[in-house]
Amino acid sequence: MANTSLILAVDMYGCPNRCKHCWIGHMPNKRMDKDADIWIVNYFKRFFNNITYYSWLREPDFCNDYRERWNRDNEISVNSKPQRFELASFWRLVRDSDYVLFLKEVGVKKVQLTYFGMEEMTDKYVGRRGAFQELLKATDILIANQIAPRWQVFINEENKEQIIQLVDLADILQLEEKCASFGESFELFVHCGSCDGENRKLYNIRIEKDHIPEKIIPYYLNYDKAMTEQDCCKLLEEDTSHIVYHNNEEIVLNVSNSFDVYFNFTHMTETWKIGNLKNTDPEEMVRRIVEEDIDALNAAKAIKVKELVERYGNRYSKRTFFIEDYKSYLLNCYIEESGK
Repeated sequence: MANTSLILAVDMYGCPNRCKHCWIGHMPNKRMDKDADIWIVNYFKRFFNNITYYSWLREPDFCNDYRERWNRDNEISVNSKPQRFELASFWRLVRDSDYVLFLKEVGVKKVQLTYFGMEEMTDKYVGRRGAFQELLKATDILIANQIAPRWQVFINEENKEQIIQLVDLADILQLEEKCASFGESFELFVHCGSCDGENRKLYNIRIEKDHIPEKIIPYYLNYDKAMTEQDCCKLLEEDTSHIVYHNNEEIVLNVSNSFDVYFNFTHMTETWKIGNLKNTDPEEMVRRIVEEDIDALNAAKAIKVKELVERYGNRYSKRTFFIEDYKSYLLNCYIEESGK
């Protein structure tokens, strides 16, 4: 157990957005006590030699003292250090002129920004008015400071025509040329997202593969691996395996602001909960984590993929999926229906 690395992503400060694509699901915003961080690390410290602590689970740096917070995350991590990846707070970028300087100081070269179409549609899907204009302003701020924006775009039947307009807007703004001027590349990629959490509620408007605009196909993430639900069903209809998530040398845990603990496999619902740090004995919690002994995973071992397809697959649907996302969708249908 000591050789296994533990990564803790903790929702210490909440999130300014209520995005309709959020795969972990919406949670109430509640600030955790300032000493909750070290308490959580200490909870696991005697079981794991390597612990990486992140004080955010949704919007990174959604706190005023983000510099001190980043230093604190590094300080309390055990034999490991958190990484920045390509994530930052666009909410803070447009409200705090020092924030972009902080991003440069910690070595950020690229920042991902998420769109759902043009202004009205993006504001609707982010869950607050003004989000689209903030994303454009954040793009300008990043480029002015030689950090490349990376536009992630979610597509469905409702917004597909607006995605064409968004691609055209990136060209009009000359984002590729501007990023190239300081030796970085501008990226824009389109996809449906997974089908869990909030995004699962959009199943009925999940885009059909034949409806993906031709102009968008070159930007569609791994388009050659995207399948219709109909094709997913055909591929899996004789599959006698089970959909079982599994950790290897690295365990990633999501911790809610109510101290509920989940694996980083799918959305954070009751059947996927491992336990609560405040009322579950540490040894029992770690046993469940290491043995992967929770209701949802145990239920997954009891039903074959072919049975899931028979019960929940739509053999006439042309909705677009990646095969692993589709298997997760089927499993969550079963788990929710059976109350496992």
